[in-house]
Amino acid sequence: MLQCIAIDDEPLALQLLADNISKVPYLHLVASCGDAFEAVQVLQDNSIDLIFIDIQMPGLTGLQFIESLAKKPMVILVTAYKQYALEGYNLDVVDYLVKPVSMDRFIKACNKAQELHLLRTAGARPNGPVAEYMFVNVGYSLLKVIFSDIEWIEGLKDYLQIHLKSTPKPVIVRMSFKAIEEQLPPGLFVRIHKSYVVSVNSITAIRKSSVFIREHEFPVGETYRDVIDKLARGT
Repeated sequence: MLQCIAIDDEPLALQLLADNISKVPYLHLVASCGDAFEAVQVLQDNSIDLIFIDIQMPGLTGLQFIESLAKKPMVILVTAYKQYALEGYNLDVVDYLVKPVSMDRFIKACNKAQELHLLRTAGARPNGPVAEYMFVNVGYSLLKVIFSDIEWIEGLKDYLQIHLKSTPKPVIVRMSFKAIEEQLPPGLFVRIHKSYVVSVNSITAIRKSSVFIREHEFPVGETYRDVIDKLARGT
């Protein structure tokens, strides 16, 4: 059961959202909030898995609220404005729904959140097997990426390029380095530069200020030199 909250400053829209949530069997609505400030208290008092939130709200917009959260639950944006879709996906939202939202489209978004939650839960079990893959949002789908298939990840302004062994074409995702590093298994990947994370097993050579994956050379940022020195010493 996903514990969720609904946030919208329009009472009728908030009631409709609550009604839609009540029709999805694996969702439990913990609270309906008229603004983001009310939602802060709910998040402090409860363990929330999923947030449904409007964007245009007085005082603190939905996007500002999401960005302010240190620990983010999954988020589905429900808004009347199409133009914020890019900003929304830059914040790693699960889905972006434009009002009026049909029930089948609403359920599709909820199913995506449920699937992502199950995947994360399975990978986080301390006594279970270590996850060998992650799912990333590509367009309107969740794409499975095998950790052992990743050679390096490159940051390019508003998105990341995940370079794989299995295909010459990188996977492009709208995701922050912080978000993807939280999913990568520790010890198998290393941040060497503000723009690069590389697979330790894929590194073929190390120099003082760069590392190589076959013929590809990557600069080592000044703040990451110690990491590379420890890697070179095998510590």
